[in-house]
This record gives sequence, C-alpha cells and structure tokens, in this order.
Amino acid sequence: MRNKAFALGRLKVGEMNSVEAAYQLYLDALKQSGAVKWHKFEGLKLRLADNTFYTPDFAVMVADGTLECHETKGFWTDDARVKIKVAASLYPFRFKAIRKQTKKAGGGWDIEEF
Repeated sequence: MRNKAFALGRLKVGEMNSVEAAYQLYLDALKQSGAVKWHKFEGLKLRLADNTFYTPDFAVMVADGTLECHETKGFWTDDARVKIKVAASLYPFRFKAIRKQTKKAGGGWDIEEF
C-alpha cells in the first residue's frame, strides 16, 4: 500500500513546490523591509560525506550579514532531519526548518532552529 503522505513525483532541480514559492514571497517582503539582504533558492550545496550532499531550499543573508540555510517542509522524513542536523554540526551557518501554518492555526510560518 502506498503512503499517501508522499508526492507521486519529484520536481526538477530549480523548480519550487507551492510551500517554497509562498516562502519566497515571504522572503521578498522581508527583503523589501530590510530584514533580509539576499536570498537564493537552492543557492548552496553542502557536502556532508562522500557522495552525500545537502541542498537547503534557501540560502539567506539576514540584515546583520549572517548566512542562514532555510529548509521548507510540509512533512519531515527521517533522512531529511538527519541531513539538516549533520549539516548544522559541520557548517557555520544558522539552519532553520520552516513549516507553513494552516489558516486555522493563524497562518504564518513555524520556525525550528538547529
């Protein structure tokens, strides 16, 4: 039996899903306000081990110049959670997991730092 929590196919590299597209609009608004200096979708590729890489959804430079890696998720798999934790232990960036809140929960974004 197929697990219905997973999409039938993956998007092409560089193509955003609906949560990523919504988050990019949010980052664009933060850039307009000055809270974000720069952001790029799939702008970094980090080596975790031989033949193992992690590409955060967004590389973000906040107003104070700090670089952050933002990962948007609707659902976390064990593999994805392990990769972001390993990346956070190896690289001097701030890592954040971003989940879109439902309208019933008030909307906005839920942010978890690693």
